[in-house]
Amino acid sequence: MLYRIIHINGVRLLLVKGEDIKSMKRLSFLLLFWLVLAVVQGWTVEIQAPQQWTAPKAVEFVLLNNPDSMVASQRLREAEALFTKAAASFYPQLGLSGSYTQTNTPLYSFGNILNQGQFNSGIDFNDPGRTDNLSLSLGAQYRLYNGGQDVARKAAAGAGVELSQAERDALLLQLGFEALRSFQRIVEAEALLRAQQAALAAIHSSLEVARARYAAGDLLKIDLLNLEVQESRILESQIQAAHNLELSKQIFLTLLGLPTAEVRVATNSQANPIPPVNRGSVQRPELKRMQAALRVAEAELSGARGGRLPTLDGFAAYQFDQGTVLDGNGDSWLAGIKVNFKLFDGHSTTADIARAEARRGTLRAELRKLELALNLEIKQAELALSQAQQRKQVTAKMLEQALESEQLSRARFREGVILASDLIDVESRLSDARVRSAVATSAVQIAIADLRRASGLPQFDLK
Repeated sequence: MLYRIIHINGVRLLLVKGEDIKSMKRLSFLLLFWLVLAVVQGWTVEIQAPQQWTAPKAVEFVLLNNPDSMVASQRLREAEALFTKAAASFYPQLGLSGSYTQTNTPLYSFGNILNQGQFNSGIDFNDPGRTDNLSLSLGAQYRLYNGGQDVARKAAAGAGVELSQAERDALLLQLGFEALRSFQRIVEAEALLRAQQAALAAIHSSLEVARARYAAGDLLKIDLLNLEVQESRILESQIQAAHNLELSKQIFLTLLGLPTAEVRVATNSQANPIPPVNRGSVQRPELKRMQAALRVAEAELSGARGGRLPTLDGFAAYQFDQGTVLDGNGDSWLAGIKVNFKLFDGHSTTADIARAEARRGTLRAELRKLELALNLEIKQAELALSQAQQRKQVTAKMLEQALESEQLSRARFREGVILASDLIDVESRLSDARVRSAVATSAVQIAIADLRRASGLPQFDLK
């Protein structure tokens, strides 16, 4: 059973993933519901880090907690809001207004008299007197036609949403790879530290033998000193390995969006990415992003061309007037259509069209360039994986041979058959073999992760 603890707006939730698919789907839906509700309400969401990290946990955590993923989500919300705004032009605009005025200006007073139905033949047009008016009006406007510009803006905004989604997906794909690579660097750093510790234990054992032989007069002073110098070198390498491990852990925490925490990784975990079967750039978010950007450019070009066409607007209004000075009232309405057509705009529309055409042409060329670059990226990732797998096989054999050689050499050194310098060489080759084996093993996992990223696939199926 796997569990995840999250804190939403101060509420501590324990989500348990059952081993059956239905249970996992219900709990995943519950988590999604809470996260969406938290975003809508503006709540703070805190996800508790696990006590021991595995590669899938690291990838899942970085997708939820890394600041860049949060920024990408907000940008997607912004794009969706722009789409909603663009779609607003397909709805009528309604307005309600009201005002109260008093005046003795002849023009306005005479208008109030007419609106309130209080006209009589005895009115002095030059001095109709003081009047007041409470006016309430309801109006509606609707653009019937504007050369397809509204349609183009909506299409551009819709493609903009797809563009933001692709940007977010590309970021999450990269973050997943970076999380797995950072996790693997910790595994590698721990293996390198263990290699130095094993080398130090071996040199300590050899030093005990050397000191006993030196005390018995069977070993030269120079040989003993050489072994002690080798011990100091290994101690220095161990200090450096410990430093690299701590640095790798801090980089890992920073990537996950955690300021500080204890990092314990499951080095013996078998949960690692597997090489993808279907390899190709079709699923790459970067490609989808460029295709969406091209659709935006095409929609903008269509909208720019619509600037040469006329616009047609319909409007209607209803007004009610009430006076207290004359104690009259009346209502009226107004409706009509309006056509606008630009005869000359100083070539502004022509320039907009030329700019949009150039933008579309640029994106088409960039799309072709991106397709070639992504295909090259996949080939490079495949070659890197092949090379890493071959190196792993070679270094494994090298380590096996170095271990056997070290055991034989240590026995011969105890018997006084070989010199201390020969033993130091053998120990050094064993330490080097351990380091090479650890680096090669880590390189295989990173190469698999990079191939999955290059193919547009997530590191793990976290659904």
